[in-house]
This record gives sequence, C-alpha cells and structure tokens, in this order.
Amino acid sequence: MTYSPELMSNPRADRVKAVARLANRKGREATGQFLAEGPQAVREALLAHRNNDNLIQDIYAVPGFLESHPEFNELLADIKLTPRLVTGEVLLAMADTQTPQGILGVVAMSQPQLSEVLEAKPKLIAVLCRVQDPGNAGTILRAADAAGADAVVLTKGSVDIYNPKAVRSTVGSLFHLPVLSNVEFDHLVAASKATGVQVLAADGYAAHNLDALQDQAVLRAHAGGGAPTDGTAPVLETPTMWLFGNEGQGLDEHEKSAADFRVAVPLYGVAESLNVGTAATVCLYGSARAQR
Repeated sequence: MTYSPELMSNPRADRVKAVARLANRKGREATGQFLAEGPQAVREALLAHRNNDNLIQDIYAVPGFLESHPEFNELLADIKLTPRLVTGEVLLAMADTQTPQGILGVVAMSQPQLSEVLEAKPKLIAVLCRVQDPGNAGTILRAADAAGADAVVLTKGSVDIYNPKAVRSTVGSLFHLPVLSNVEFDHLVAASKATGVQVLAADGYAAHNLDALQDQAVLRAHAGGGAPTDGTAPVLETPTMWLFGNEGQGLDEHEKSAADFRVAVPLYGVAESLNVGTAATVCLYGSARAQR
C-alpha cells in the first residue's frame, strides 16, 4: 500500500481547518462534502466508492490504525486511493467526535433525483417528514436499508442527514441506498402517486391497523390470489411510500391528508406511543414481509 509521503502533524494547518469545517452545515454546503468518521462509516464509503469513483475525496488515518486494520489497506489499494497519514492530534482537530477512531474520510454529498428513483419502479420508500433528531433519522435510514427499501427521502424541515451525528447513526447505511434531502412534500407525493406508488401515513390514531393488514397479506399469499383493487384499504404487497412524522408533533394534518391511507401500529401495553424510529422499523418491515 502506498501512503502520502509525509505525516501531517500541525493541527492548525489550513487543510486541517478546512476538513474540520465540514462538521458545520455552512462548511458542507460550501464544498458539497461531509465527514465520515470511524471504521464502519469509512469502510462502507470505500465499498461504495467502487461504483462511484467521485465519492471519496480524501482519507486521513493515523499510522497505527492502518497497521492494525490490514483490510483497509486492501480496500484502499483496490480503489487506488492514497491515504494521508496524520498524527492523533491532527485527527482530533479534524473530527467532530472527542474520541476519533483512527480514520476519517471526506466524502462528496450525493443528491439523487426523485425522477430517477421513481423511474426505477421502487417497491418501498421511507419518508421523513420534518424529523429533526439525528439519531432518529439514522435509525430510520438503517431500518429502511435493512428492510430492503429502495430510497429514503427527507422533506424540507428535516435534519441534515450529513450532520456528523446523523452520519454516525446510520452506521454506514447512508452509502447503501439513495437518500434524497430537502425535498418539497407536495411534489414528492404527487410524483409518487402518479407512478402508482401507494402513500401510507404512520398515524397512531388511524382506523387501519398494521397487524390486521399484515394478516390479510398472509391470507392472500396462502390463497394464491392477487391484491384487491377496490381501493378501500391499504394493501401492503403493493409499491408503498411510508410517511413518518416529526418527533413531537407527528405528521401534520396536511401530510396525513395527502396519504392514500393512515395506518396505526397497535399498542398492546400501556405505552402512549412509539418513538418514530421504532414505529418506522415496524412499518417498513411490515411492508417488506408482505412484498416478499
């Protein structure tokens, strides 16, 4: 493996300051780049770079990390990227975390087009409507990735998914599927419906019950029949876009009214509600199971 010839040791160098600015939204918007910190995020970015050689702009690592993680040397050599070696003090100055884990990547922000996502005939899309907590956003993105979703969309007013905390909370899933940010809600819904995608709103007070819908999907599968088309109830087997709302307020009336149906996750205990990340996981897996 070939390395950058000199060890970066000045934490006040201009390059170090430029990387550190990516922890702030203004810095990201000015450059179109963000930070991927730690082994998991950098590993997934390196793997994704194989299909997009403009993805990773730079890799910074302390020498000890590369010595103890030979798989990274292989990945870097495979995609012909030369890492820049830095001292621990320099890495700390660059990173958003107080305890950086030896490696950091500067990655180009991606913004797929909604038209491209819909032209690919998606079966499952997760939409974050004004979700503002980075941890919740990361949880939903990971759940969507695990459930085999085709895309994740964040509407205007949602958290910046390239916020360092949000990136870390995705644990690499950010690099596995298209993620669209700052999308106008009405355009999203109209375009999705026009391509035959069913829009479901996750609403704890809805008349339709997710468990009952899953049971109906199982019965149809065992009967060997197709999904009903009378339009009186959600059909989990069909291409679906789920809407998940803000942590404190949930979906607003406009967002719920825009959906084809509202669906509740039943609560069998005494809890008043589910965290949006947990509710999203249950809903996405309900659709994923029915579609398979």
